[in-house]
Amino acid sequence: MTTQLLELDVDGPGAPPRANGELVFAEPWEGRAFGIVMALVDQGVLSYDAFRAALIGRIAAWEAAPPEGEPYSYYRCWLQALEQVLDGAALVAGGEVDTRSAALAARPAGHDHRHDDDHDYPHGHHDH
Repeated sequence: MTTQLLELDVDGPGAPPRANGELVFAEPWEGRAFGIVMALVDQGVLSYDAFRAALIGRIAAWEAAPPEGEPYSYYRCWLQALEQVLDGAALVAGGEVDTRSAALAARPAGHDHRHDDDHDYPHGHHDH
């Protein structure tokens, strides 16, 4: 399989947040959501053009009618666009996304925390 080189928008409504030219993620989930889309595009599961169009639509919808008391979040729009595209392609149903999201959110903090030196400790656990 050939990997297509994606050119992310640097300007315009689909441009991700950047600082000094580098992508900026305020929370770990934002980087994970970004990575999921990039992996799905790289594997040919999603069309980046279709995702980008959904993202721009989600951003425009938020700008046209921002929910009261909800600050703008580029990556919330990103995640909504991902859900929309997955649902539209019948890859994952909307209810399934909600169920999986709730299950992931219920996992304890640090559940996937791992150090390279965990092999020195039984079952990979140690105090910090």
